[in-house]
Amino acid sequence: MHTVHIYTDGAAKGNPGPGGYGVVMELVGQAYRKEFYEGFRLTTNNRMELLAVIVGLEKLRNPGMSVLVVSDSKYVVDSVTKNWVLGWEKKGFAGKKNPDLWKRFLKVYRLHKVDFKWIKGHNNHPQNERCDELAVMASLQPVLNVDAYYEEVGRFDK
Repeated sequence: MHTVHIYTDGAAKGNPGPGGYGVVMELVGQAYRKEFYEGFRLTTNNRMELLAVIVGLEKLRNPGMSVLVVSDSKYVVDSVTKNWVLGWEKKGFAGKKNPDLWKRFLKVYRLHKVDFKWIKGHNNHPQNERCDELAVMASLQPVLNVDAYYEEVGRFDK
């Protein structure tokens, strides 16, 4: 049984363009719920989808937790559940997009027992809808952070 559920979503207007992520974290069987979000001035939807998962996992204080990540991102869910990311890692992420985030993901992913569940986006799933609201709200903030890797290197990744 999972002790933590992490719901995630990412958004980018223009793709690339201003973007953000939203995370809803719940402890199973407890009245604990936290929300996190952050916006960036130039990024992509896939980067925000992946960053949401990373941030959710990084918020966990104790290693070895049993986690269910619920995402509407086929990019993220398939990359992990089909073990593509492990193959990319073996090849040094050569020719792959977002290597900075995938490396960061693997570091925190390996600290826990993480399962993934894909859900259809914009399908009235309460936590997914909330994550979408947070991601869009984050992308519309008057002051946005810089996704330094993307702005300096990542947008040229093949």
